[in-house]
Amino acid sequence: MFADRTDAGEQVADRLVDQGVTADIVLAIPRGGLPLGRAVADALDAPLGVVVASKVGAPGNPEYAVGAVAEDGTTWLNDDAVRRLDVTDDYLGRERAVAEGKAADYRDGPRPSLAGERVVVVDDGVATGATMRACLELVHVEDPDRLVVAVPVGPADTLAALESQADAVVAVERPESFQAVGAHYRRFDQVTDEEAKSYLA
Repeated sequence: MFADRTDAGEQVADRLVDQGVTADIVLAIPRGGLPLGRAVADALDAPLGVVVASKVGAPGNPEYAVGAVAEDGTTWLNDDAVRRLDVTDDYLGRERAVAEGKAADYRDGPRPSLAGERVVVVDDGVATGATMRACLELVHVEDPDRLVVAVPVGPADTLAALESQADAVVAVERPESFQAVGAHYRRFDQVTDEEAKSYLA
């Protein structure tokens, strides 16, 4: 159980340092990943940026993620769910526009080049991993030298699946019984845009 996102970020940072992970840049997934990203970036003495994807919720059931669309249009989809629920290209296009808008809101200028860089991608946890997968696809396009996923908690099967997209996946907790990311925090308030942006300052 993590006290809050700052505590989780410090524990993730400690785990990364213990494992000898180094970084040229830390990318946090807004909004909830930014408090953790700040702690990790400080511990690794690396700049903090963002990588943005918009979760694609099922039509009529937005909490059920059938995939995610990154800010550059890179998409990760649960193909079975997409076919079953008849998710259209127009629907995906709207989510891409959401991701593009959020990225522009959080980033001053273009995305930094990640070619040949050691990149650590941080979030406050993963459940289905849809958003993280789309973000990793985006980073892969940039051809980084090394790509590490760093999260405080996630189900073992999701974390194992992410290992196929990253050089390493570092997680503080891999519970066998997983219900939701927020269930592993004592305090898991919504992070406002204003608060999230303050971690980039």
